[in-house]
Amino acid sequence: MFEQIDKKKSLLDQKKPLPVHTLRSIREHLIINWTYHSNAIEGNTLTLSETKVALEGITVGGKTIKEHLEAINHKDAILYVEEIVKNQESLSEWQIKSIHRLILKGIEDEYAGVYRKENVIISGAQHIPPDAVQVQLKMERFINWYEHEGQQLHPVERAAIIHIDFVGIHPFIDGNGRTSRLLLNFELMKNGYPPIVIQKENRSEYYAALSHAHTNRDNTIFVSLVAEMMDQTFDYYLKLV
Repeated sequence: MFEQIDKKKSLLDQKKPLPVHTLRSIREHLIINWTYHSNAIEGNTLTLSETKVALEGITVGGKTIKEHLEAINHKDAILYVEEIVKNQESLSEWQIKSIHRLILKGIEDEYAGVYRKENVIISGAQHIPPDAVQVQLKMERFINWYEHEGQQLHPVERAAIIHIDFVGIHPFIDGNGRTSRLLLNFELMKNGYPPIVIQKENRSEYYAALSHAHTNRDNTIFVSLVAEMMDQTFDYYLKLV
């Protein structure tokens, strides 16, 4: 699968630079879709078209301020990820906290960018995240793995495992899912791959693959899911250009 993905990446790379208007429309479409699906997975009720309207600064009737802020914040977090990719900055605890701070800005400011000091359970999951007192150490080990053993992996596999391990630690009170999907795409983008959008319709399969990774210490199903989405994303882009 990785070989097939990299062949398609090479094909897309050969077509660069992409036409300006094509690139702009792809990016706008991506920001709206990524924001809609990532928030919808977490229970936000804005539709795709309502998300577009909210991102344009217009209030959608019957929707909460929190739901509007979740859309706006997520877009800001994407823009921040684009910026740190452009600056070729490496993944660090500081970057992770900065992304999370944007996700919860104006919603739960006291928890934004701050590791949890309480124990939590993940709704609907068998996996129990580590005790709050272990979070700092777990995150340090996570970054250490990323900087050393993680660099030996194919970028798509590395991105998927970043997501798995981060969600497993569940370092924040809220916003871990959205942050993990931003981190996954940060790693893909940093290595020249387009970001993927895990769709709301695939939520059950997505959660099942994550649960399997955490309870069985087997990442293969989730890595395959991410690789499949990456493959489909390349097909989509290659059709456009």
